[in-house]
Amino acid sequence: MRSQPGCPSLRLALAIVAFALSAHGAHDAGNPPGVLKSEFIFETAPFPSCHASTITETKNGLVAAWFGGSDEGEDDVGIWLSRHDGTDGGKWSDPVEVATGVMPQRADRRFPCWNPVLFQPAQGQLLLFYKVGPSPREWWGMLTTSADGGKSWSKPQRLPEGILGPIKNKPVQLKGGDILCGTSVETIGDDDWLVHMERTSDLGRTWTKTEPLNDGRTLAAIQPTILTHADGRLQVLCRTRQRRIAESWSDDGGKTWQPLKLTDLPNPNSGIDAVSLTDGRSVLIYNHTPRGRSPLNVAVSADGKTWKPGAKLETEPGEFSYPAVIQTRDGKVHVTYTWNRKRIKHAVLDPGEMK
Repeated sequence: MRSQPGCPSLRLALAIVAFALSAHGAHDAGNPPGVLKSEFIFETAPFPSCHASTITETKNGLVAAWFGGSDEGEDDVGIWLSRHDGTDGGKWSDPVEVATGVMPQRADRRFPCWNPVLFQPAQGQLLLFYKVGPSPREWWGMLTTSADGGKSWSKPQRLPEGILGPIKNKPVQLKGGDILCGTSVETIGDDDWLVHMERTSDLGRTWTKTEPLNDGRTLAAIQPTILTHADGRLQVLCRTRQRRIAESWSDDGGKTWQPLKLTDLPNPNSGIDAVSLTDGRSVLIYNHTPRGRSPLNVAVSADGKTWKPGAKLETEPGEFSYPAVIQTRDGKVHVTYTWNRKRIKHAVLDPGEMK
């Protein structure tokens, strides 16, 4: 006898198929292969403009932050934050402002905030680095900490003179416990972009830094992202004004670095981010174009040198930029990025489908 739509046997078969698709990580309808979820962290917010998101995982779930206000560089721009319990059915909390550019020594003025970076060390409190100042040429580094997964924050402290902290992308914690930060300065002119590395062994209280990895003119680079490789080498990838991503390698745990050189990967003078996966591969999120900030692409590499194209997170005209990417304890890859300067988008990727 033929099964009818309402028959238990057909319902059982459909349920089995649905379970099998779920078990194999089937992505949401409308998302590219390998993209399990794509969502806005918020639909409405107290600010009209936002940019430069960051994301990390704590024992209580995910935390994301970004800067938001009337427009980039305006005095009302602060650091905003949202939390997620990390479950499939969970939702992001409403955005809250956790830092402003009000400085105790300059109570008469509020400065704009820039480029937050969240980082959860293996031991210790959640760290939130960010910048305050009238422009990237004049800003200074700030640090605040949270003992409860981002619900409350300490009084912000200014970093030592000459130290900016991670300038856009997350640090890495080395085997000995040191936190290595990729940073950069934008000095006198637009062609004076210098990358260097900063290191702290005591969660931001004291610091050391390297000499610049580039000359700032023949190769002008900023905003390094750090990759760790199985052979112990470290690699940075950087945004440049030369329309290609630049790279450098270190053989001694980040103490010294090769001079920056250009790769074949395009870069439209826009931020990138990358993460080293637990299986040894690397994932890069970037705009695969020499101009504009769309599309937003995923690339995968087994050695940090040869990159294979993955999903395209965005393909429509617009600005889809400044990604942040991490891998969580369950193996999934999480990406946040600017969506047309109006919202922050969150995507979840399945690394098993990244070939």
